[in-house]
Amino acid sequence: MGAGGSRDARRVAFRVLRACTRGQRLDRALDTRARALAPRDRHWVHALAYGAARLRGRLDYIIARHARRGLERLDPEVLDLLRMGVYQLHHMEGVPSYAAVSSTVELARATGAGRAAGLINAVLRAAARAGSPADAFPTPATDLEGYLTHRHSHPRWLVRRWLARWGRSDTEALVRHDNGVPGLFLRPVGIEAEPARERLRAAGMTATEAGLGCGCLRLAAGTDPARALQAVPGVIQDPGAALVARYAAPPPGAVVADVCAAPGGKALALSEQAGYVVAADLSLPRLKLVTASASRLRTRVGAVVADAGSVPVRRADLVLVDVPCSGTGTLARRPDARWRLTGKDPARLARVQSRLLAGASRAIPPGGLLVYSTCTLEPEENDEVVEGFLSRHPEFRLEAPGDMNPQVLDDRGQLRVLPQHTGFDGAFAARMRRAP
Repeated sequence: MGAGGSRDARRVAFRVLRACTRGQRLDRALDTRARALAPRDRHWVHALAYGAARLRGRLDYIIARHARRGLERLDPEVLDLLRMGVYQLHHMEGVPSYAAVSSTVELARATGAGRAAGLINAVLRAAARAGSPADAFPTPATDLEGYLTHRHSHPRWLVRRWLARWGRSDTEALVRHDNGVPGLFLRPVGIEAEPARERLRAAGMTATEAGLGCGCLRLAAGTDPARALQAVPGVIQDPGAALVARYAAPPPGAVVADVCAAPGGKALALSEQAGYVVAADLSLPRLKLVTASASRLRTRVGAVVADAGSVPVRRADLVLVDVPCSGTGTLARRPDARWRLTGKDPARLARVQSRLLAGASRAIPPGGLLVYSTCTLEPEENDEVVEGFLSRHPEFRLEAPGDMNPQVLDDRGQLRVLPQHTGFDGAFAARMRRAP
């Protein structure tokens, strides 16, 4: 990374972080605010905004050590400026310390936070003098929960529940995964992986198979995804999501309904085997992404605005219910989400998920398939929703497809993709057949 972004880039980065702190999704905040920047500045803003969101817990711990008044007494915009400055000091190697400090103070004055310029200058200079912050955090031996919360930048409630479920080794592997930059994957549609690799190679791009039977290709770092999609028909999709479509395994020629479909990656993958896929979603703008991809790939996918609890077909051979969830399996790809979640969210979302699953089941004929999926790791939203549904609907039973890699199946035949074991986004799915 260069010595720092331009003044415009720094202002945009600040606006992105402010929007994210107020609750807007980071990817949307970045897309709407950084669109007009030159590519180099846009890349710099992306690195700073995503890095500061990813390591917010770590940054706040460092700021608290040097801000005498404490975090709770800092204005929100001042705290975001300090996060930007500390991230540049400790995590952007090409930015000199003096530039990280002076540019943040200048930005404070330019954005209406000039009254705090002295405070910002003092905190950042103290953080710069302290050097590498590694020794400032709790150690695993003295405070494991604090170490994972502060050093590895995750909410304490989430660390606590993961430690109770998995113990230190798995939890530390998971938070380390979440703080890494996720890979870029292409899922070919209508073409096998090896011919797709050959096309990419012919176009000057390299890729490797992602493994575990997901059908995805890992693109080399720095690959332009738009250019890759020009060379190979497909979608940009993490292997975790691709494995859900593989696990669903619709019968050849089947009518499939994907009732939470946008942005459409799973629907497009399902269309390879299905006779027709109805892609439903409540969001018309997001459904336009589905129709654009379906048109580009010339697949048999139709889109309709509908609530997942009311399937827009009378009957379907397979219904996929990819429900809204807490997304704790995708915190590497969506680092800001960890700060919006609360300990009450899994149980709250489980009630919504149960309603959607029950509604979708009404479109399943005898012998048909119902697939429930999430990208969360939390049992309330996964196992407990499925167990509750099966207890109320004894006409359904779990049934795993026969050709899945056993490493991604649990002892009940449910799909369970854990980031700390696979390096992929987390995914869960249960495939249930209605009795004939």
